[in-house]
Amino acid sequence: MAPTHRYSTTAIGLHWLLALAIFGTFAVGIYMHELPMSPTKLKLYNWHKWAGVTILALSFIRLAWRLTHRPPADAPMPAWQQKAAHAAHLALYGLFFAVPLSGWSYSSAAGFPVVWLGVLPLPDFVPVDRDLAELLKGVHKVLTLSLAAIVLVHVAAALKHHFIDKDGLLQRMRPGPESNPR
Repeated sequence: MAPTHRYSTTAIGLHWLLALAIFGTFAVGIYMHELPMSPTKLKLYNWHKWAGVTILALSFIRLAWRLTHRPPADAPMPAWQQKAAHAAHLALYGLFFAVPLSGWSYSSAAGFPVVWLGVLPLPDFVPVDRDLAELLKGVHKVLTLSLAAIVLVHVAAALKHHFIDKDGLLQRMRPGPESNPR
């Protein structure tokens, strides 16, 4: 299969759907964390867990798509930037799985089952254990902040390519019909 200069419509859709889901889930996580215990906080925690499981499922779909569909050829850029981009993408994919799984494990250890969309009970990964829950809470936080940091670097790099380098790199993942990248 010959490489193209744009990602497929499916890859673009999965990219932006995951981006929106991750941003929304991160925002809700920050907001709910500071709330006093209330029915609203419990509702937001459930929504956050549902979104995390959905992100996990979308990540499996995205990884399967990526493994079975060739991405566009690397954009022309210095070798160190290509290596950094590949490392960032590997880290992002790893964190797409690690963040929701750590949250799910934390919820299990804390004794709060995950019931996706309030309908499908999911298995607990770990036994209820208060000390383990505290450890996993910290792991989830560190992984989430790592994901946020790498996403910010990813966005900054894309904007640098678009506004400074003006190399059309951002067009590869832009939704909508193909246009001249210059």
